[in-house]
Formats: sequence, structure tokens, C-alpha cells
Amino acid sequence: QVQLLESGGGLVQPGGSLKLACVVSENIFNFNAVGWHRQAPGKERDFVASINVGGKTQYTDAVKDRFTISRDGVKKTVYLQMNNLKPEETAVYYCTANILTRRSWGQGTQVTVSS
Repeated sequence: QVQLLESGGGLVQPGGSLKLACVVSENIFNFNAVGWHRQAPGKERDFVASINVGGKTQYTDAVKDRFTISRDGVKKTVYLQMNNLKPEETAVYYCTANILTRRSWGQGTQVTVSS
């Protein structure tokens, strides 16, 4: 079973930046797509961004032009660069890896945006 290990979360002021990383235990090109979801307190877990095996990226509208997803196949790592963060983006951020209809999840990393 694939393992996903996130890092890079923390406390950041509004308008600040963070870069999350997710190390995958398998070749990331084995998956149709890898990406990120987030879950804010009291809310459902929502899609944030993904990158498919061909390199196509997708983002939820709320983060377009501020977040960038990327990957390093050699390091088996997926990144999420987050700029101009907003307080409402305080959430646990989860790494995901999809094979067809099956999605694997990491344990999550907390991102807190507060002054």
C-alpha cells in the first residue's frame, strides 16, 4: 500500500507563503494523478490541486494564480507552493495519489494562517 508523507505546514501570517511537500513511497508516475486536498475546521475535505501523469495541472478556482503544484520524479515528491495565503485557508492539507478510482491519502499537515 502506498504511503504519503506530508511536511511543510505551519503558522504563517496572512499574505505569506508556505511550500508543502509530499514524499510518495512509490514511483509517482505509477499514479494517474497526485495532488492535494484540504479540510478546514467544521468543513468537508475539498480538492485543491492535482497534476496528472502527463503533467497537466488542475486547481480549484479559489487558489488559481496563487498556488502552484509541481513534482520531482527522482525524489518521488509532490509540492504545493502557496502564496498570498488567506485566513480562511487555515486547514489540514492532505496529499493524495490516484489509481483509476482508488485514492490514497496522507496523514495531513496543518496550515494555520493568522496574524
